[in-house]
Amino acid sequence: MLTSPYEKYRQSAVQTSTPAQLVIMLYDGAIRFVKSGVEGLNNNDFQKVNYNFGRAQTIVSELMCTLDHTYDISKNLHSLYEYINYLLIQSNIKKTLEPAEEALDYLTDLRETWLAASKLVNGAPGNPNG
Repeated sequence: MLTSPYEKYRQSAVQTSTPAQLVIMLYDGAIRFVKSGVEGLNNNDFQKVNYNFGRAQTIVSELMCTLDHTYDISKNLHSLYEYINYLLIQSNIKKTLEPAEEALDYLTDLRETWLAASKLVNGAPGNPNG
């Protein structure tokens, strides 16, 4: 049972979002968790590092599961998502910033690409959502 207004809002946002908006939300979550993990690394809070990188990896794994493999680009995205997970694991194990920062760059670029693509689709003539 949802009790806080914020939780009710989040549930409503997820239930009323388009597929593209949901993907962007996943990227937002992964980016937020990686940033929090990096903050943990900077503060030597390794419990925070492990928790947040793990959450980011879970989201990236979910992105991998949602790929439609009838499109050629899905194979490339799957490989990139695997690499992002690898970077997060390396950063977590070695307690170094560089792999996490590289993963964050990829996630940020992918989010921006999805955002731009969703705007193009929603703004297309004849699209009822645009």
